[in-house]
Order: sequence, then C-alpha cells, then structure tokens
Amino acid sequence: MPTTAGLVYLGAMTLLFALWIYGAVSLYFDLRHRFLPQLRGWLRERRSDERRQLM
Repeated sequence: MPTTAGLVYLGAMTLLFALWIYGAVSLYFDLRHRFLPQLRGWLRERRSDERRQLM
C-alpha cells in the first residue's frame, strides 16, 4: 500500500505534467494561429516590395 507521501508525490507530478502538456498545446496553437499568419504576411509584403523595386 502506498504511503501518503507517495500519493502526494504522484498527485503533484500528475498536476505538473498536465500543466506542461497544456502549455505545449497552447504554444502550438499560438504559433499556428497568431505568429505564422503574421510571418506569412510579412514575407508576402517583403516579396512584393522587392518586385516593385526591380521594375
């Protein structure tokens, strides 16, 4: 039978793992929906500026 300290340890590690997974998923969605569209727009604008300068 596990001790009280063992149960507390397992509960704390489970909580920390869940928070770590939540942070990783949040980072993924932020990158995908916030930062990548901005990067694509910046690159698109930069390419169009380069083409205008060549003409």
